[in-house]
Amino acid sequence: MPRRWTAAVTALLAAFALACEGSDGGGGGGQPDPPAASPRPGLPGSIAALGDSITAGFGSCLILAACQRNSWSTGDSSRVESLYRQLREVNPAIRGKAHNEAVNGARASGLASQAAAAVRARVDYVTVLIGANDACRGGIEDMTAVAAFRTEIDRGLATLKKGLPKARVLVVSIPNLYRVWEVGHEDTRAVRAWRGRICPALLASPTSTEPADRTRRSTFRARIDAYNEQLGAACKAYGSRCRYDGGAAHRVRFGLDLLNRLDYFHPNVAGQNELAKVAWRASGLAGQARRAD
Repeated sequence: MPRRWTAAVTALLAAFALACEGSDGGGGGGQPDPPAASPRPGLPGSIAALGDSITAGFGSCLILAACQRNSWSTGDSSRVESLYRQLREVNPAIRGKAHNEAVNGARASGLASQAAAAVRARVDYVTVLIGANDACRGGIEDMTAVAAFRTEIDRGLATLKKGLPKARVLVVSIPNLYRVWEVGHEDTRAVRAWRGRICPALLASPTSTEPADRTRRSTFRARIDAYNEQLGAACKAYGSRCRYDGGAAHRVRFGLDLLNRLDYFHPNVAGQNELAKVAWRASGLAGQARRAD
């Protein structure tokens, strides 16, 4: 290959890599960060996200993998108005101080270790969205018992309270996964994608109307509701520095337009934006920003 062609191809690949990895979060394209801004009193100056694949932005890029830049909580992509980006509008000092500790497949039992990572990062604001994988097991009998779920949530929150006693915590309800089945079970593309063993406790035999399958789905739905009740109760027990979204994320009416077209289960960019909207409203941070002015 002629040397000038080699140089052109190399430049093209480098540009492509920057386009894939870059964001507006500071330094993504090799540009220096702007000068540090003065912190706004009363507003978070750093944030950490705890949770599972939803918060990791799984499937919101072009492949079925984590894509943290599109996370509803800490994402820095211009495509998602995440909590982090909205906080940056009212407190520029938070720029570059976002930590996403969410893990694909995480269950409530993994919350304490994620909380420990947030403690090490010394953040002053933490979001928690976890529980979908406790229900999305091989079958109903494999789902995490409600009491065990609460125990693990309490353990994770206790880690935060002990290590970050002044931090504020936002606990977000588990989205309505049953609705994913409702809107997708008559769509051949979704049914085909679910055959890859996605959330079998809910999505196995998605077109079946047999009594056993209907009972399985209704039991799954009730378990998510029970988990959300425990998330709210655990946050209340935490004290005044914890806010629960009151079920706002669970009330988001997910349609196929808010799900990625690879697994028809995880939120796409539009879905992540919807979660970001309700979380921002539930956080009360907009009101705090107005009072700080």
